[in-house]
Amino acid sequence: MNHRDLVDSYFSSCSEGTADDIARHFCDEAVVYDLNVAPVRGAAAIGDFYVQVRGQWGGARWVLDTYLGDDHHAAGEWSMHGLAEGAPFVVRGSEHYEFRDGRIAEIRQYWKFDRKRPGVALRDFPYSQDDRFSTTQAAADAP
Repeated sequence: MNHRDLVDSYFSSCSEGTADDIARHFCDEAVVYDLNVAPVRGAAAIGDFYVQVRGQWGGARWVLDTYLGDDHHAAGEWSMHGLAEGAPFVVRGSEHYEFRDGRIAEIRQYWKFDRKRPGVALRDFPYSQDDRFSTTQAAADAP
């Protein structure tokens, strides 16, 4: 599996899989760094973390919008579609990946979180007019 496919599979598992499904994408000692929460360390803890996030936000779904990478590193933009008090929202962010032995060794996430207004994105970016984000627009329109 190439790294783009690995990241796509990781997002699919975060959206629909078990904690073990998510953990399989990571090295045992992997870490996820984030601007909003303390680092999540270890494949099993990462799997548990994303299952909790998915449940907290009404069955949240993640989509990889853009991706650029080489044999060891990559960066991508993503969208998370969720529900807050029954209302849909979209969070957009960026991640930087490091890979080792065919799995994810590290993720550095950049996004802003506001519990009162959970939907965040780049200010005034024309997401609906940019084909790279057409998949996420379709996901936002889905029930």
